[in-house]
Order: sequence, then structure tokens, then C-alpha cells
Amino acid sequence: MARRFRGESTQKVDNKGRVSIPASFRRVLAAGDPDWSDGHPANLVIVYGDHRRAYLECYTIEAIEEVDDKIAALPRGCAERRYLEKMFNGMSLETSVDTTGRLVLPKKLRDKIGLSTDSEAYFIGSGDTFQIWKSETFETDQTSGEDKLFEDLPEGSDPLVLLDHAQAG
Repeated sequence: MARRFRGESTQKVDNKGRVSIPASFRRVLAAGDPDWSDGHPANLVIVYGDHRRAYLECYTIEAIEEVDDKIAALPRGCAERRYLEKMFNGMSLETSVDTTGRLVLPKKLRDKIGLSTDSEAYFIGSGDTFQIWKSETFETDQTSGEDKLFEDLPEGSDPLVLLDHAQAG
């Protein structure tokens, strides 16, 4: 099994739009890039998506290739394939980590999630991807999303119960 993105971190965005990627995330990016070698930058794909996404989702090269393979398995011309191709190929940016472990976030991507220079970006691991949020947006979005997810479960339920629901479905 490939290494996973785990943990969370807040990083300052500098006046050139650069932000440091947490060191543990950089190791996963390198492990998930078949072209990576020691001393060279790791490549990744940032999917920024449409208006429904308030975050940037960052994929290792291996993870995005898995998504690409699943999209390619759909019938050509079907609405689902066209949408997913637009989302994961068109509304994305292939980039690399610089030699100091930073990522340059173009203005378009910073504007998309409301990140200004001299603000803080919130990184959170999500298994085979990681997300970059504006800190305040993450706090608001997660609170409302978790409330909806747990509203039908008894008070004090263990989050692992959700795994049982997924396996039963």
C-alpha cells in the first residue's frame, strides 16, 4: 500500500503566493511520483474544480493516474466522463514542489479559495490526497458537514461506525 497523507498543518502564504508543504506530505508526494529521484522535486496535480469546491485537492502522480484510468473506463461521450474529464483534467494544475519544499499557488487558485498573500493556508491529509483550505473556511465547512453526517446517529457515536455503514451499503 502506498504511503498516506496524514495530519494537519497551518502554513503562511508569502507575498509571492508560495506556501511550505508539510514535510510528511512532501515524503508522500515523492513516494507517489514514479519519476522522482533524490535531489529532484516531486510532481503533483492540484485539482481546483468548480464552484462547489472551497478547497484545492492535491494528488500524487500515482493517485491522479488511478483517477484518470477510472475516467478512461467510462464510455466516450457520456455525460459523466465529460464532467470528470473537465474536473480532473481541465480544472487542474500539474506542478512540482520547489527545492525548499514550497508550492507556488497561482493567483487564480488562491482567489478560488479566498487565500490572500500573508494569510494562512490550512493543510489536511485525506489518505491518498491532501487538501489546502483557507483556515476560516475549513472550520466553518467542516462543522456544518459533520453535523449533517452524524445527525442520524446516537449521541456519542464512535466515528468508526461509519465504516460499518459503508460496508453494509
